[in-house]
Amino acid sequence: MTEPAAARDDERLVTGYSGRLLIAVSIGWGLIQTGRLVVSPLLPAISADLAISSTRAGFALTVLWGLYALLQYPSGRLSDRLSRKTLLVGGLVLLCAGFVALSTAPTYPVFLVGAAVVGVGAGLYPTPARGLVSDLFVDRRGQAFGIHTASGDTGGVVAAVLATLVLGLATWRAAFLPVVVVVAAVALALHWWSRETYVLERVDLAVVDTGRRLLREPQLRWLLLSYSLYAFTWQSMVGFLPTFLRVSKGLSPALANTGFAALFVVGAVAKPVAGGVGDRLSRGLLATVVLAVAAAMLTVMLLASTPAVVLGAVVAFALGLMAFPPVMQAYLMDSFPTDSMGGDLGAMRTVYIGVGALGPTYVGVVADAADYAVAFTGLVGCLLVSCLLLLTVGRR
Repeated sequence: MTEPAAARDDERLVTGYSGRLLIAVSIGWGLIQTGRLVVSPLLPAISADLAISSTRAGFALTVLWGLYALLQYPSGRLSDRLSRKTLLVGGLVLLCAGFVALSTAPTYPVFLVGAAVVGVGAGLYPTPARGLVSDLFVDRRGQAFGIHTASGDTGGVVAAVLATLVLGLATWRAAFLPVVVVVAAVALALHWWSRETYVLERVDLAVVDTGRRLLREPQLRWLLLSYSLYAFTWQSMVGFLPTFLRVSKGLSPALANTGFAALFVVGAVAKPVAGGVGDRLSRGLLATVVLAVAAAMLTVMLLASTPAVVLGAVVAFALGLMAFPPVMQAYLMDSFPTDSMGGDLGAMRTVYIGVGALGPTYVGVVADAADYAVAFTGLVGCLLVSCLLLLTVGRR
Protein backbone atom coordinates (compact mmCIF):
# COMPACT_ATOMS: atom_id res chain seq x y z
CA MET A 1 0.00 0.00 0.00
CA THR A 2 1.14 3.55 -0.71
CA GLU A 3 2.91 5.31 2.14
CA PRO A 4 1.55 8.66 3.34
CA ALA A 5 3.30 11.30 1.27
CA ALA A 6 2.94 14.28 3.61
CA ALA A 7 6.51 14.24 4.88
CA ARG A 8 8.29 13.60 1.61
CA ASP A 9 6.19 15.61 -0.83
CA ASP A 10 4.61 18.49 1.14
CA GLU A 11 1.16 17.32 0.00
CA ARG A 12 1.35 19.20 -3.29
CA LEU A 13 -2.00 19.20 -5.10
CA VAL A 14 -0.75 19.51 -8.68
CA THR A 15 3.01 18.93 -8.89
CA GLY A 16 5.33 16.29 -7.46
CA TYR A 17 4.49 12.65 -6.85
CA SER A 18 1.38 13.36 -4.77
CA GLY A 19 0.01 15.92 -7.22
CA ARG A 20 0.74 13.77 -10.27
CA LEU A 21 -1.15 10.79 -8.83
CA LEU A 22 -4.00 12.98 -7.59
CA ILE A 23 -4.48 14.37 -11.08
CA ALA A 24 -4.23 10.93 -12.69
CA VAL A 25 -6.75 9.20 -10.42
CA SER A 26 -9.03 12.22 -10.68
CA ILE A 27 -9.00 12.17 -14.48
CA GLY A 28 -9.73 8.45 -14.30
CA TRP A 29 -12.69 9.09 -12.01
CA GLY A 30 -13.91 11.86 -14.30
CA LEU A 31 -13.87 9.56 -17.32
CA ILE A 32 -15.68 6.81 -15.41
CA GLN A 33 -18.39 9.33 -14.63
CA THR A 34 -18.50 10.51 -18.24
CA GLY A 35 -19.03 6.97 -19.49
CA ARG A 36 -21.72 6.16 -16.96
CA LEU A 37 -23.53 9.49 -16.91
CA VAL A 38 -23.67 9.88 -20.69
CA VAL A 39 -26.26 7.09 -20.60
CA SER A 40 -28.80 9.42 -18.92
CA PRO A 41 -29.18 12.04 -21.68
CA LEU A 42 -28.97 9.24 -24.27
CA LEU A 43 -31.68 7.20 -22.53
CA PRO A 44 -34.59 8.29 -24.79
CA ALA A 45 -32.56 7.36 -27.89
CA ILE A 46 -31.38 4.08 -26.36
CA SER A 47 -34.93 3.18 -25.30
CA ALA A 48 -36.27 3.89 -28.78
CA ASP A 49 -33.48 1.98 -30.55
CA LEU A 50 -33.70 -1.08 -28.29
CA ALA A 51 -37.50 -0.82 -27.86
CA ILE A 52 -37.51 -0.81 -24.04
CA SER A 53 -39.79 0.81 -21.45
CA SER A 54 -38.81 3.26 -18.69
CA THR A 55 -38.87 0.38 -16.20
CA ARG A 56 -36.42 -1.70 -18.25
CA ALA A 57 -34.20 1.33 -18.83
CA GLY A 58 -34.18 2.04 -15.10
CA PHE A 59 -33.35 -1.61 -14.39
CA ALA A 60 -30.31 -1.41 -16.67
CA LEU A 61 -29.05 1.56 -14.65
CA THR A 62 -29.76 -0.33 -11.43
CA VAL A 63 -27.66 -3.28 -12.68
CA LEU A 64 -24.77 -0.92 -13.43
CA TRP A 65 -25.00 0.95 -10.13
CA GLY A 66 -25.82 -2.19 -8.11
CA LEU A 67 -22.68 -4.05 -9.21
CA TYR A 68 -20.71 -0.84 -8.74
CA ALA A 69 -21.98 -0.74 -5.16
CA LEU A 70 -21.33 -4.42 -4.52
CA LEU A 71 -17.65 -4.07 -5.40
CA GLN A 72 -16.97 -1.09 -3.10
CA TYR A 73 -16.10 -3.10 0.02
CA PRO A 74 -14.06 -5.89 -1.60
CA SER A 75 -12.14 -3.37 -3.72
CA GLY A 76 -11.31 -1.27 -0.67
CA ARG A 77 -10.29 -4.28 1.39
CA LEU A 78 -8.18 -5.69 -1.45
CA SER A 79 -6.48 -2.32 -1.99
CA ASP A 80 -5.55 -2.24 1.71
CA ARG A 81 -4.02 -5.72 1.56
CA LEU A 82 -2.64 -5.78 -2.01
CA SER A 83 -1.95 -2.38 -3.59
CA ARG A 84 -4.02 0.56 -4.80
CA LYS A 85 -2.37 0.26 -8.22
CA THR A 86 -3.56 -3.32 -8.71
CA LEU A 87 -7.20 -2.38 -8.27
CA LEU A 88 -7.05 0.94 -10.11
CA VAL A 89 -5.45 -0.35 -13.31
CA GLY A 90 -7.49 -3.55 -13.28
CA GLY A 91 -10.72 -1.61 -12.94
CA LEU A 92 -9.85 0.67 -15.86
CA VAL A 93 -9.12 -2.30 -18.13
CA LEU A 94 -12.53 -3.82 -17.35
CA LEU A 95 -14.18 -0.46 -17.99
CA CYS A 96 -12.74 -0.33 -21.49
CA ALA A 97 -14.23 -3.75 -22.21
CA GLY A 98 -17.62 -2.76 -20.79
CA PHE A 99 -17.89 0.48 -22.73
CA VAL A 100 -17.02 -1.35 -25.96
CA ALA A 101 -19.84 -3.82 -25.21
CA LEU A 102 -22.33 -0.98 -24.63
CA SER A 103 -21.38 0.75 -27.86
CA THR A 104 -21.94 -2.40 -29.93
CA ALA A 105 -24.98 -3.91 -28.13
CA PRO A 106 -27.58 -5.00 -30.72
CA THR A 107 -30.23 -6.03 -28.16
CA TYR A 108 -31.35 -5.22 -24.61
CA PRO A 109 -29.79 -8.37 -23.05
CA VAL A 110 -26.39 -7.53 -24.56
CA PHE A 111 -26.79 -3.95 -23.34
CA LEU A 112 -27.41 -5.36 -19.83
CA VAL A 113 -24.20 -7.41 -20.06
CA GLY A 114 -22.25 -4.31 -21.06
CA ALA A 115 -23.80 -2.38 -18.17
CA ALA A 116 -22.80 -5.18 -15.80
CA VAL A 117 -19.17 -5.17 -16.96
CA VAL A 118 -19.02 -1.38 -16.63
CA GLY A 119 -20.49 -1.71 -13.13
CA VAL A 120 -17.81 -4.20 -12.10
CA GLY A 121 -14.96 -2.16 -13.57
CA ALA A 122 -16.26 1.06 -12.05
CA GLY A 123 -16.75 -0.70 -8.71
CA LEU A 124 -13.08 -1.64 -8.51
CA TYR A 125 -11.89 1.96 -8.94
CA PRO A 126 -13.27 4.70 -6.63
CA THR A 127 -12.63 3.25 -3.17
CA PRO A 128 -8.94 2.47 -3.90
CA ALA A 129 -8.71 5.92 -5.53
CA ARG A 130 -10.02 7.57 -2.37
CA GLY A 131 -7.73 5.38 -0.30
CA LEU A 132 -4.79 6.57 -2.40
CA VAL A 133 -5.84 10.21 -1.90
CA SER A 134 -5.94 9.61 1.86
CA ASP A 135 -2.51 7.97 1.71
CA LEU A 136 -1.06 10.99 -0.06
CA PHE A 137 -2.78 13.79 1.89
CA VAL A 138 -3.39 14.39 5.59
CA ASP A 139 -3.42 18.13 6.40
CA ARG A 140 -4.92 18.98 2.98
CA ARG A 141 -7.21 15.96 2.80
CA GLY A 142 -10.41 18.01 2.46
CA GLN A 143 -8.98 20.00 -0.44
CA ALA A 144 -7.66 16.87 -2.12
CA PHE A 145 -11.04 15.16 -1.80
CA GLY A 146 -12.69 18.29 -3.16
CA ILE A 147 -10.48 18.18 -6.26
CA HIS A 148 -10.93 14.44 -6.69
CA THR A 149 -14.72 14.42 -6.31
CA ALA A 150 -15.06 17.54 -8.47
CA SER A 151 -13.43 15.62 -11.33
CA GLY A 152 -16.51 13.42 -11.36
CA ASP A 153 -18.66 16.49 -11.91
CA THR A 154 -16.40 17.58 -14.74
CA GLY A 155 -17.08 14.15 -16.20
CA GLY A 156 -20.81 14.86 -15.91
CA VAL A 157 -20.40 18.10 -17.87
CA VAL A 158 -18.44 16.26 -20.55
CA ALA A 159 -21.19 13.61 -20.64
CA ALA A 160 -23.87 16.22 -21.32
CA VAL A 161 -21.83 17.92 -24.05
CA LEU A 162 -20.84 14.58 -25.57
CA ALA A 163 -24.45 13.40 -25.66
CA THR A 164 -25.61 16.59 -27.34
CA LEU A 165 -22.89 16.37 -30.00
CA VAL A 166 -23.41 12.66 -30.62
CA LEU A 167 -27.18 12.92 -30.97
CA GLY A 168 -26.71 15.76 -33.46
CA LEU A 169 -23.98 14.14 -35.53
CA ALA A 170 -24.20 10.35 -35.11
CA THR A 171 -26.00 7.68 -33.05
CA TRP A 172 -25.91 7.11 -29.31
CA ARG A 173 -23.41 4.26 -29.78
CA ALA A 174 -20.63 6.65 -30.78
CA ALA A 175 -20.61 8.31 -27.35
CA PHE A 176 -18.63 5.51 -25.65
CA LEU A 177 -15.68 5.27 -28.05
CA PRO A 178 -13.83 8.46 -26.94
CA VAL A 179 -14.27 7.35 -23.34
CA VAL A 180 -12.53 4.05 -24.09
CA VAL A 181 -9.52 5.85 -25.58
CA VAL A 182 -8.99 8.21 -22.64
CA VAL A 183 -9.62 5.54 -19.98
CA ALA A 184 -6.93 3.40 -21.60
CA ALA A 185 -4.52 6.37 -21.51
CA VAL A 186 -5.16 6.91 -17.79
CA ALA A 187 -4.52 3.22 -17.11
CA LEU A 188 -1.12 3.53 -18.82
CA ALA A 189 -0.31 6.70 -16.85
CA LEU A 190 -1.06 5.03 -13.51
CA HIS A 191 0.95 2.00 -14.60
CA TRP A 192 4.06 4.14 -15.25
CA TRP A 193 3.76 6.81 -12.53
CA SER A 194 2.79 4.82 -9.44
CA ARG A 195 5.66 3.57 -7.29
CA GLU A 196 3.56 0.64 -6.12
CA THR A 197 3.87 -2.86 -7.53
CA TYR A 198 1.13 -5.20 -8.69
CA VAL A 199 0.24 -7.70 -5.98
CA LEU A 200 -1.98 -10.74 -6.48
CA GLU A 201 -2.66 -13.08 -3.57
CA ARG A 202 -5.51 -14.53 -1.53
CA VAL A 203 -7.08 -12.03 0.88
CA ASP A 204 -9.53 -12.60 3.72
CA LEU A 205 -12.30 -10.05 3.17
CA ALA A 206 -13.32 -10.13 6.87
CA VAL A 207 -16.84 -9.00 6.01
CA VAL A 208 -18.35 -9.89 9.39
CA ASP A 209 -15.60 -8.23 11.44
CA THR A 210 -15.73 -5.05 9.38
CA GLY A 211 -19.52 -4.89 9.59
CA ARG A 212 -19.49 -5.32 13.35
CA ARG A 213 -16.81 -2.67 13.82
CA LEU A 214 -18.71 -0.12 11.79
CA LEU A 215 -22.25 -0.83 12.98
CA ARG A 216 -21.46 -0.92 16.70
CA GLU A 217 -20.87 2.85 16.56
CA PRO A 218 -24.28 4.63 16.74
CA GLN A 219 -22.89 7.72 15.03
CA LEU A 220 -21.68 5.71 12.03
CA ARG A 221 -25.05 3.96 11.76
CA TRP A 222 -26.92 7.28 11.53
CA LEU A 223 -24.40 8.66 9.05
CA LEU A 224 -24.73 5.53 6.92
CA LEU A 225 -28.52 5.86 6.78
CA SER A 226 -28.25 9.58 5.99
CA TYR A 227 -25.76 8.93 3.19
CA SER A 228 -27.96 6.12 1.81
CA LEU A 229 -30.90 8.49 1.40
CA TYR A 230 -28.61 11.02 -0.26
CA ALA A 231 -27.27 8.36 -2.64
CA PHE A 232 -30.82 7.23 -3.50
CA THR A 233 -31.66 10.82 -4.46
CA TRP A 234 -28.40 11.37 -6.34
CA GLN A 235 -28.64 8.25 -8.49
CA SER A 236 -32.33 8.88 -9.21
CA MET A 237 -31.52 12.41 -10.38
CA VAL A 238 -28.57 11.55 -12.59
CA GLY A 239 -30.54 8.69 -14.12
CA PHE A 240 -33.64 10.64 -15.08
CA LEU A 241 -33.08 14.40 -14.74
CA PRO A 242 -32.82 15.01 -18.52
CA THR A 243 -35.94 12.91 -19.13
CA PHE A 244 -37.81 14.71 -16.32
CA LEU A 245 -36.92 18.11 -17.76
CA ARG A 246 -38.13 17.06 -21.21
CA VAL A 247 -41.30 15.15 -20.26
CA SER A 248 -42.55 16.99 -17.14
CA LYS A 249 -41.24 20.50 -17.82
CA GLY A 250 -41.49 20.56 -21.60
CA LEU A 251 -37.88 21.62 -22.22
CA SER A 252 -36.21 20.91 -25.55
CA PRO A 253 -33.51 18.22 -25.66
CA ALA A 254 -30.82 20.93 -25.81
CA LEU A 255 -32.20 22.76 -22.74
CA ALA A 256 -32.68 19.49 -20.86
CA ASN A 257 -29.06 18.54 -21.51
CA THR A 258 -28.02 22.05 -20.45
CA GLY A 259 -29.80 21.51 -17.13
CA PHE A 260 -28.06 18.16 -16.76
CA ALA A 261 -24.69 19.77 -17.50
CA ALA A 262 -25.39 22.59 -15.02
CA LEU A 263 -25.70 19.98 -12.28
CA PHE A 264 -22.06 19.07 -12.77
CA VAL A 265 -20.67 22.49 -13.66
CA VAL A 266 -21.87 23.72 -10.28
CA GLY A 267 -20.55 20.57 -8.62
CA ALA A 268 -17.08 21.04 -10.10
CA VAL A 269 -16.90 24.42 -8.35
CA ALA A 270 -18.86 23.62 -5.19
CA LYS A 271 -16.99 20.46 -4.20
CA PRO A 272 -13.45 21.90 -3.81
CA VAL A 273 -14.90 24.94 -2.03
CA ALA A 274 -17.02 22.79 0.29
CA GLY A 275 -14.05 20.51 1.00
CA GLY A 276 -11.91 23.48 2.00
CA VAL A 277 -14.65 24.97 4.17
CA GLY A 278 -15.18 21.57 5.79
CA ASP A 279 -11.49 21.56 6.83
CA ARG A 280 -12.19 24.69 8.91
CA LEU A 281 -15.81 24.39 10.13
CA SER A 282 -18.09 21.69 11.52
CA ARG A 283 -18.53 19.09 8.78
CA GLY A 284 -21.80 17.82 10.27
CA LEU A 285 -23.37 21.28 10.32
CA LEU A 286 -22.18 22.10 6.81
CA ALA A 287 -23.55 18.81 5.45
CA THR A 288 -26.95 19.48 7.06
CA VAL A 289 -27.18 22.98 5.59
CA VAL A 290 -26.31 21.94 2.04
CA LEU A 291 -28.85 19.09 2.07
CA ALA A 292 -31.56 21.48 3.30
CA VAL A 293 -30.74 23.80 0.39
CA ALA A 294 -30.99 20.87 -2.03
CA ALA A 295 -34.42 19.84 -0.68
CA ALA A 296 -35.76 23.40 -0.93
CA MET A 297 -34.51 23.89 -4.48
CA LEU A 298 -35.83 20.52 -5.68
CA THR A 299 -39.24 21.65 -4.41
CA VAL A 300 -38.92 24.88 -6.41
CA MET A 301 -37.95 22.85 -9.48
CA LEU A 302 -41.08 20.73 -9.15
CA LEU A 303 -43.36 23.77 -8.77
CA ALA A 304 -41.74 25.97 -11.44
CA SER A 305 -43.51 26.40 -14.77
CA THR A 306 -41.10 28.52 -16.85
CA PRO A 307 -37.79 27.27 -18.32
CA ALA A 308 -35.75 30.07 -16.72
CA VAL A 309 -37.04 29.30 -13.21
CA VAL A 310 -36.65 25.55 -13.75
CA LEU A 311 -33.02 25.90 -14.85
CA GLY A 312 -32.30 28.36 -12.03
CA ALA A 313 -33.67 25.84 -9.54
CA VAL A 314 -31.48 23.12 -11.08
CA VAL A 315 -28.39 25.30 -10.51
CA ALA A 316 -29.32 26.07 -6.89
CA PHE A 317 -30.24 22.42 -6.30
CA ALA A 318 -26.85 21.34 -7.62
CA LEU A 319 -25.11 23.73 -5.23
CA GLY A 320 -26.63 21.97 -2.26
CA LEU A 321 -26.48 18.42 -3.58
CA MET A 322 -22.90 18.47 -4.84
CA ALA A 323 -21.34 20.12 -1.78
CA PHE A 324 -22.23 17.09 0.35
CA PRO A 325 -19.83 14.27 -0.75
CA PRO A 326 -16.38 15.82 -0.08
CA VAL A 327 -17.48 17.05 3.35
CA MET A 328 -18.86 13.70 4.46
CA GLN A 329 -16.18 11.54 2.84
CA ALA A 330 -13.40 13.50 4.55
CA TYR A 331 -15.27 13.13 7.84
CA LEU A 332 -15.65 9.37 7.38
CA MET A 333 -11.98 8.90 6.47
CA ASP A 334 -11.01 10.81 9.62
CA SER A 335 -13.10 8.34 11.62
CA PHE A 336 -11.60 5.12 10.25
CA PRO A 337 -8.37 3.42 11.44
CA THR A 338 -5.47 4.09 9.06
CA ASP A 339 -4.75 0.43 8.33
CA SER A 340 -8.34 -0.33 7.29
CA MET A 341 -9.64 2.96 5.92
CA GLY A 342 -9.99 1.64 2.36
CA GLY A 343 -12.00 -1.39 3.45
CA ASP A 344 -14.09 0.60 5.93
CA LEU A 345 -14.97 3.26 3.38
CA GLY A 346 -15.67 0.51 0.85
CA ALA A 347 -18.07 -1.21 3.25
CA MET A 348 -19.94 2.04 3.84
CA ARG A 349 -20.01 2.77 0.09
CA THR A 350 -21.32 -0.72 -0.69
CA VAL A 351 -24.33 -0.06 1.52
CA TYR A 352 -25.20 3.51 0.58
CA ILE A 353 -24.50 3.13 -3.14
CA GLY A 354 -26.36 -0.19 -3.12
CA VAL A 355 -29.41 1.55 -1.66
CA GLY A 356 -28.89 4.37 -4.15
CA ALA A 357 -28.80 1.91 -7.05
CA LEU A 358 -32.50 1.24 -6.46
CA GLY A 359 -33.25 4.89 -7.28
CA PRO A 360 -33.43 4.62 -11.10
CA THR A 361 -35.74 1.61 -10.88
CA TYR A 362 -37.92 3.52 -8.39
CA VAL A 363 -38.18 6.50 -10.73
CA GLY A 364 -38.88 4.29 -13.77
CA VAL A 365 -41.63 2.32 -12.01
CA VAL A 366 -43.33 5.41 -10.52
CA ALA A 367 -43.05 7.27 -13.84
CA ASP A 368 -44.75 4.38 -15.68
CA ALA A 369 -47.47 4.20 -13.01
CA ALA A 370 -47.96 7.96 -12.53
CA ASP A 371 -45.40 10.52 -13.79
CA TYR A 372 -41.89 11.83 -13.17
CA ALA A 373 -43.10 14.69 -10.96
CA VAL A 374 -44.57 12.23 -8.46
CA ALA A 375 -41.34 10.22 -8.44
CA PHE A 376 -39.21 13.32 -7.84
CA THR A 377 -41.49 14.50 -5.03
CA GLY A 378 -40.47 11.40 -3.11
CA LEU A 379 -36.84 12.47 -3.44
CA VAL A 380 -37.59 15.70 -1.53
CA GLY A 381 -38.67 13.52 1.38
CA CYS A 382 -35.43 11.54 1.19
CA LEU A 383 -33.34 14.71 1.49
CA LEU A 384 -35.38 16.04 4.42
CA VAL A 385 -35.06 12.77 6.36
CA SER A 386 -31.32 12.76 5.65
CA CYS A 387 -31.09 16.27 7.14
CA LEU A 388 -32.94 15.16 10.27
CA LEU A 389 -30.56 12.23 10.73
CA LEU A 390 -27.54 14.54 10.52
CA LEU A 391 -29.13 16.82 13.11
CA THR A 392 -29.59 13.79 15.35
CA VAL A 393 -25.89 12.94 15.06
CA GLY A 394 -25.00 16.56 15.81
CA ARG A 395 -27.09 16.62 18.99
CA ARG A 396 -25.41 13.44 20.22
